Amino acid sequence: MLLHSPLRGAIISAVQEVLSKAEGETPLKEQEFYELSLLDTPNQMGTQYSVRQWHAQWSEIDRQIMWDDEQVEYFRIPEEAQRRYDERRAALAAKGFIYSESDRDW
Repeated sequence: MLLHSPLRGAIISAVQEVLSKAEGETPLKEQEFYELSLLDTPNQMGTQYSVRQWHAQWSEIDRQIMWDDEQVEYFRIPEEAQRRYDERRAALAAKGFIYSESDRDW
């Protein structure tokens, strides 16, 4: 869960949401998904924050969900990563991806 903190250098642990347009019992074949995640990774230079957006949909040929179009952005400041995560989430919501498989309460 991502924590909002007024302190610079706030700790962000993994946040991951799978967003879809469909709710409930919709068959996988009729669904499209985006995974949106916000991660922090410690390294020798400090902590690096990343925002990843990854698209998925059913492939009839492969008979499974196929992931494509992975986009990752990197940040050094947690508030910038949080802002970008929120921007990407809002953009996906504007496209109709409003159902989340997350217990996000922040």
